Amino acid sequence: MIIYLKLILTMIFWGGTFIAGRSLVQDVGPFSAAFFRFLTASFFLIFLVCRVEGKVSVPAKKQIIPLVLLGLTGVFLYNIFFFKGLKLIEAGRASVIIANNPILIALFSAYFFKERLSVVKVGGILISISGAIIVITRGHFFELFRGGLGLGEFYIVCCVASWVAFSLIGKVVMTSLSPLRSVAYSAIVGTVFLAVPAFMEGGLGFIHYSLLNWACIFYLGFFGTVLGFLWYYQGIQKIGPTRAGLFINFVPISAILLAFIFLQESLTVSLLIGVALVSSGVYLTNRPAT
Repeated sequence: MIIYLKLILTMIFWGGTFIAGRSLVQDVGPFSAAFFRFLTASFFLIFLVCRVEGKVSVPAKKQIIPLVLLGLTGVFLYNIFFFKGLKLIEAGRASVIIANNPILIALFSAYFFKERLSVVKVGGILISISGAIIVITRGHFFELFRGGLGLGEFYIVCCVASWVAFSLIGKVVMTSLSPLRSVAYSAIVGTVFLAVPAFMEGGLGFIHYSLLNWACIFYLGFFGTVLGFLWYYQGIQKIGPTRAGLFINFVPISAILLAFIFLQESLTVSLLIGVALVSSGVYLTNRPAT
């Protein structure tokens, strides 16, 4: 069925964002990388909103502050931490840490929105977090207590926190706006916030970007943001959020394999154990109730 193919390709696209991001930040600063990614994405998202839902209208006054918060958390902060983290640690390791997003969203949704957590879901959360700790510490668990963790891991954990905040705020925003409009408006807001620090970082140096840099920016903006978003929500529409959400398990797997192929990153035992635990935990947390 075509929708399953789209969902698998979406997970490959999202896995590829770690490889494109890792490659891009070797030459481009994090603010500039994030700015050009979402400048590209905003252009395509505006086109998509006009084509699918009609013209782009000005949000209602009560929606402005939540949309600004969406742009700050899911675009500005998330991408700054994303690119800063990828400057310092391997793409595969970063992908496994970020794969815990659904786990923490479920945990905080239970707290803020009183969503029920079953014993199986709690078990899934514990398994997934254990996997993330194995990856973060490279299998040396007690490094957590000795302060031996690197700045790159810290940035990626902050990346996860930003996305959790974005998702929880989005639950409120999407009661009055469609997911497509919510993402489009938040992308525009985030791009505006990124413009000044990107300029101060030397964003005008884009004229010296290589063809590979621009290819990475286009990939992140179009395939990783716009097309990935569109196909993922088509999947939600066709087969439901729970079944579509299970495909997220493929993101760290695709990222690790792509990083191995394109970046020659090593496949360590702790990394493979971590991805197995994280994927299992995400599955248990999001599987349909029986």
